[in-house]
Amino acid sequence: MAHCTITSGLVRDVRFPTSLENHGSDAMHTDPDYSCAYLVLKTDHQRGLEGHGFTFTIGRGTDIVVAAVEAFLPLVCNKNTNDIYRRFGEFYHELANETQLRWLGPEKGVTHLALAAVLNALWDLWGKLEEKPVWQLVSELTPEQIVSLVDFTYITDVVTPEEALIMLQNASETAPKRLDNLRRHGYPAYITSAGWYGYTNEQIEHLLKESLADGWRKFKVKVGRNAKEDRRRLELVREIVGPDVDVMVDANQRWSVNEAIEYMCQLDGLNLVWIEEPTSPDDVIGHRRIKEAMKPLDILVATGEHCQNRVMFKQFMVDGAMDICQIDSCRLGGLNEVLAVLLMAAKLGVRVCPHAGGVGLCELVQHIIAIDYLLFATTTEGRVCEYADHLHQHFIEPPQVRGGVYYLPQRSGYTQIMDRSLSHYEYPTGSVWKQLIDQGKH
Repeated sequence: MAHCTITSGLVRDVRFPTSLENHGSDAMHTDPDYSCAYLVLKTDHQRGLEGHGFTFTIGRGTDIVVAAVEAFLPLVCNKNTNDIYRRFGEFYHELANETQLRWLGPEKGVTHLALAAVLNALWDLWGKLEEKPVWQLVSELTPEQIVSLVDFTYITDVVTPEEALIMLQNASETAPKRLDNLRRHGYPAYITSAGWYGYTNEQIEHLLKESLADGWRKFKVKVGRNAKEDRRRLELVREIVGPDVDVMVDANQRWSVNEAIEYMCQLDGLNLVWIEEPTSPDDVIGHRRIKEAMKPLDILVATGEHCQNRVMFKQFMVDGAMDICQIDSCRLGGLNEVLAVLLMAAKLGVRVCPHAGGVGLCELVQHIIAIDYLLFATTTEGRVCEYADHLHQHFIEPPQVRGGVYYLPQRSGYTQIMDRSLSHYEYPTGSVWKQLIDQGKH
């Protein structure tokens, strides 16, 4: 394994003013400015390799996450990468359980968001050292190596390292065939870009027709504030896309349990695939009640975008409180913890449909869906990954999405924002923000 020493880290507060055009708006978050705490790990590598990673935020508070990322840097800097990657699962555990920082979580909230940025940067660096995209790096590891990446703390009552090894060994036998299928046909996706809450009906109609022309056949629409208005909007959506296209709805935690059940009953008859985040993301009992109430309506319950860690996912899955597991590449503690959730989902037969509505999330989950298909789920049946068509122009390698399908990324590493975009959108000193502030637009 090629290696180097991590010499320093630089964290930046990067924000994009998406609230100006209502991009990303939903019933709970009406004015998001898609943002990230962006970390660059510098090294002494002879080719000047850097590890780039980030965690997703929506504006105010990003500076708090930046400070939390900086708190982790002394635990990473001056480390040799060989010492990190040969015991990566243990290193994850050490970071997540640093004896004082863990008091601020543990493994939840701002410190866990910050941990995601650190881990994402480490994965990006590993991919660059091996000259492979992260999905390929992971898929070419041995089952034993993959098991060693996972922190099994608190989840051995669901899946043990020994069970995980057998699962991975069985999946590896047919992985080459799946890889060929993935290269040829890609991974199914749905699009959220036409359904933001702050969009007018005219915008929605235009974007839906544009997406249909581009080959999209799966759509998600935001709901949550007014059932009658939402029904009218969804009837418009159905009129445009037709009866045979998949339509999902997302309430973004807007309702109490009883409100969610009553609200969704008012949307009956629209042939909806799932209701996403109907109530508090921590309410396992509530989600199970909603899931039972949705069965007569033939509507699934999806959640996980704000599920804080593998232990919460364990409870949702074991308790039967979710039909669809929506992992988030920046809410969990990086790819190491994502792998733990993929293992549990594969063992328990829960479908994984990752969340990806945010800056850089599509760029990250394109690796995760490939890893899940190749090594864990071994099927795309009933699975689909979110795509939102925003801000990809700021990335060195935007996701390759055509005709409603993700195709495999080819660039070494995880993902990386262009340097000029980091400079323009750094808050509040970047040129874009200086102009907006001077104009009184922000």
